[in-house]
Amino acid sequence: MSSLTLPQPAGLLRLSDLLLLLVAMVWGTSYGIAKGALAYYPVLGFLAIRFLLTFALLAPTLLNISTPARRDALLAGLPLGALMLGIFICETFGVAMTQAANAAFLISLCIVMTPFVEWWLLRRRPATPAFVFAGVSLLGALLLSGGLEARFGLGDLLMLGAALLRAITVCLTSKLTQGRQVAPLALTAVQAGVIGCGSLLLAWLSPQGLPALPAHPGFWLATAYLVLGCTIFAFFAQNWALRHSSPTRVSLLTGSEPVFGALFAVLWLGETLSPIAWLGGALIVLSAFWAAHHKAI
Repeated sequence: MSSLTLPQPAGLLRLSDLLLLLVAMVWGTSYGIAKGALAYYPVLGFLAIRFLLTFALLAPTLLNISTPARRDALLAGLPLGALMLGIFICETFGVAMTQAANAAFLISLCIVMTPFVEWWLLRRRPATPAFVFAGVSLLGALLLSGGLEARFGLGDLLMLGAALLRAITVCLTSKLTQGRQVAPLALTAVQAGVIGCGSLLLAWLSPQGLPALPAHPGFWLATAYLVLGCTIFAFFAQNWALRHSSPTRVSLLTGSEPVFGALFAVLWLGETLSPIAWLGGALIVLSAFWAAHHKAI
């Protein structure tokens, strides 16, 4: 029997749920913050700066652990980092090539895909309520985005690919760290290194190349927030929570991300939402909290 199927103390489950909701909150704000940073620097260059800075801050965690633990972090982090590089590239370019409503709906399909990916990769059929929660979350995401009105194009395919890669990454993280003493921060360091180096390589190979680093303080403030909050904290919290919860539960809880993004857009960016959109957000939050208190997941 795997460690994920063993009973966990109630306090530990509450802590992991709280961390995952905080992850959803900071990830929800990341879209507006990143949009501001991208006004000063191209996509691949910005990703390279963000994740190489993250790696530089976390590199000491790889040096201060034992050789077996470092090996485990590398064995898990290298393939997971490659998957996450694909996620960030698909998301960033996908949003640029499709309508925001389509992007929000399609990336939220990760919530629906995760139980099936978990079933496929881990050979463990999730409890029936997980599929109900996933359906409620999907309906909420559809209402929040306003529905799909545009034709299905390349940008939509990229967002669909990002959603699938998210679901695979969540399940594969659980599989690769199971039975290993993988330090969450060390794993995050390896993932960030792969994403940063991969983005840098792709930027150098692109026809545009890399321009000089921006000097505007707004760019560096946004980058600092994304590095410390949306990368180091969020990756660490998700990697830690996956050792104490199922992939489906993790996906459902972090699936409240679009709601926090909407709240950030309204309160900070001055955007407006229709009553239908607010209803969709409420369904996503309800599903996340419902999942957090359901012992079968």
